[in-house]
Amino acid sequence: MNQDFNLKHRTMDFNDQQRENKYLRAKERVEAIKKFYTNLIMFVIFIAFLGALNYYTNGWSYMWFLWAAFGWGIALFFQAAKVFRWNPFLGKNWEERKMKEFMDEEDSNKWN
Repeated sequence: MNQDFNLKHRTMDFNDQQRENKYLRAKERVEAIKKFYTNLIMFVIFIAFLGALNYYTNGWSYMWFLWAAFGWGIALFFQAAKVFRWNPFLGKNWEERKMKEFMDEEDSNKWN
């Protein structure tokens, strides 16, 4: 009877810990997405300001504000790729194909 209680108690502790870990990971992800959107809003506001300043100072004869937009835009792109877990080169499909390839390779080496 006491062993059943201990096992049930440990299982509940493990489940509670798993739930807490999931919660913390979800909270971190929400914070990262929130930070990305904040950066995106700041990007739009600041680049619009620079564009207006550029137009005010010399019209559109030289659009220097685009250099700032380009640099910041690249950083924003990589932040979005990280936050939204977008990786076209080493994504989930690539992982699965590589694992299958290595498993097949190991199987073929057993027979040699």
